[in-house]
Amino acid sequence: MAVNSVSFQVERGEIFGLIGPNGAGKTTIFNLINQFLPLTSGDILLEGKSLNGLKTHQICHLGIGRTFQVVKPLKRMTALDNVMASALCRARNFKEAERLAHESLEFCNLLSQKGKPARSLSIAERKRLEICRALATKPELLLLDEIAAGLNPAELDEAIALIQRIRDHGVTIIIVEHIMKVIMSISSRIHAINYGETIAEGIPEEVASNRKVIEAYLGKEAYT
Repeated sequence: MAVNSVSFQVERGEIFGLIGPNGAGKTTIFNLINQFLPLTSGDILLEGKSLNGLKTHQICHLGIGRTFQVVKPLKRMTALDNVMASALCRARNFKEAERLAHESLEFCNLLSQKGKPARSLSIAERKRLEICRALATKPELLLLDEIAAGLNPAELDEAIALIQRIRDHGVTIIIVEHIMKVIMSISSRIHAINYGETIAEGIPEEVASNRKVIEAYLGKEAYT
């Protein structure tokens, strides 16, 4: 069973961290939230309304955007065209899509790269492009899946600042991340899972010192 009776509530305006070892079920939870995978039991509610049975594009229209753990831009298209492709979810025409794409690229400090093919961008730039594409759909809730993986220390600091800026502009965030510097510094609360089940939830300091969380990452020998 990939996810077993995991339950949590995210408040509007917060950055909610979702952590756990590899294979714990974090990305699966994201895939369930936006119905990339169907629920076999339970329910997912957005402001009290069930998302169960909706199509992924319908959930996007309701205001849930996401990034993916493995970044796969449309490599032969420019950065601008990549973001426009997402913006068409909201835009009524290509002109409006281009405006939304420009806004998103500028917000993520990527406007100078708009004319470059996505395949020529660095890893850090591709990560930001992934965020740009999600922001162009005008989400109220943004699911960020390991956007800090592969970044150097300076790029990590930039990623943290960008995530906080997104939150400050009124977007609620659920973030999956293995890099503890990121998750501990920006999350208001953290939910930890292992083998598809909840093992802890609380403020970062509480979760970081939780015995089950330490054992999940370091093994039981950490307490022997």
